[in-house]
Amino acid sequence: MNSCLNIGHNWSFRLIKTPRACVSQESSRVALRKKQEEHSNVFKNNSPNAENPPLITALKSSAEQNAARFHFPGHNRGNAAPSSFTDLIGERPFLHDLPELPELDNLFSPEGPILEAQKRAAELFGASETWFLVGGSTCGVQTAIMATCLPGDTLVLPRNCHISAISGMVLSGAVPKYIVPEYHSDWDIAGGITPSQVEAAIEEVVQKEGRNPAAVFIVSPSYHGICSDIRKISQLCRNNKIPLIVDEAHGAHFGFHRHLPTSALAQGADLVVQSTHKVLCSLTQSSMLHLSGNFIDREKICRCLQTLQSSSPSYLLLASLDAARAQLSENPENIFDEAIRLAVGAKNGIKKIPGISVLDFLDFPNFLGIDPLRVTVGMQGIGLSGFEADDILCRDFGVVPELVGTHSITLAFNLGTKREHVSRLVSGLKYLSETYYSNVESAIEVKKVAVFDNDIKMVLSPRDAFFASKRKVVIEESVGEICGELICTYPPGIPVLFPGEFITEEAVEYLLFVKRKGATVTGAADRLLSSVLVCCK
Repeated sequence: MNSCLNIGHNWSFRLIKTPRACVSQESSRVALRKKQEEHSNVFKNNSPNAENPPLITALKSSAEQNAARFHFPGHNRGNAAPSSFTDLIGERPFLHDLPELPELDNLFSPEGPILEAQKRAAELFGASETWFLVGGSTCGVQTAIMATCLPGDTLVLPRNCHISAISGMVLSGAVPKYIVPEYHSDWDIAGGITPSQVEAAIEEVVQKEGRNPAAVFIVSPSYHGICSDIRKISQLCRNNKIPLIVDEAHGAHFGFHRHLPTSALAQGADLVVQSTHKVLCSLTQSSMLHLSGNFIDREKICRCLQTLQSSSPSYLLLASLDAARAQLSENPENIFDEAIRLAVGAKNGIKKIPGISVLDFLDFPNFLGIDPLRVTVGMQGIGLSGFEADDILCRDFGVVPELVGTHSITLAFNLGTKREHVSRLVSGLKYLSETYYSNVESAIEVKKVAVFDNDIKMVLSPRDAFFASKRKVVIEESVGEICGELICTYPPGIPVLFPGEFITEEAVEYLLFVKRKGATVTGAADRLLSSVLVCCK
């Protein structure tokens, strides 16, 4: 049989056993390459010692092919891109927005550039194996819980976990054993959890169920940068043959500077989730999942990822993870020098401003420390809430913090932070002090409401509550009902009301308070928060 099929007009296509890249005319390749070089490359690295990241290289090569493309996506390398979008980001990103072509590898069975990129990431971060995530750390947390917990298993985790941990329990059928973190009411901030708390939780589960919890889940660092003692918790889990999962979404940079905390992997965690886009430089929504050792079944992790991740992953997101890893690899010991210098200088300057305070180690002495790149500034001394201070800083000084709380704002310093931005921040805080500090006695008192209490009464598992029949009640009349939805202030995405537990007066009071102050409350079916869904008894 002739392997070449004639289809008219002197065109043909050849049947081949192995998919390969199309061959283009050299003149077209040169013209396209010249056009691409005229634009700035978002992934380009100007270091003379820069490597060629494997996925970046493959994506660039595929985009340069002068191919007649009859595949997705519909914009066809930007030929039909919406003009409103190209006006915003230009045409270049569309050239590299490609699908799972043979030369670009497959995320769920990698054997080419994706596999090589993930291997290089594992080597850099100190993992046995690393997976790239296009669903953010939410996908990683859900995968970690599903890979370690069967329906009915107990998961030990902190009360101030991210909403992804709750959805992970809905998906897996795991039952929570919450640990209440240390809480500082003057700041309205929850810290980490201690090894003694983990040990007590494990013992309580063993006494109640006659078996160990399926896994221990720790959040470290917290959104405010507070670090738990992962090394001691890891040793405790290892002694009890319990896998340790660490949500290190805010700590992908840990271990890459002498003044940064040690990474969770280096402290003995079994499975670690990192948001590479938060402090490192990949695109938003891209993250990594790291496995250490063989205590957790890697095949189960792969199956969970294939269930949870998109079957059409964005190669721009995947390539950005490869690029961020390569950027960090070039100078892993000193890349954060300037960012840390700016953060430390900002803290020192802010501490001198009357009425303005800075969260530091002394506020949470039971923990190892605070990420130096996370700066939380308190407004208690000038009588403003964090929301009120944020409005003024944003409107009058163009300062946009990462997180706004009832008593504070939290600033994330990173590799892109500029000295001019720090000066603007300090100027704005000085203005707040000069304007409000002298009138602090007459200022409206910022209400202090502790939502992290020890009286947690769970009636249904998160999964049972998720699928239970529900009814709507006025929020002021919901106290004592079984919560049917996950309600939290965002950011940071930490739930105040969990599905399956009794609604307390303190939780309702807190939600209404932060709502009045300007916080965004998510998860409730009623976006105005005048009512909540409760489980039918």
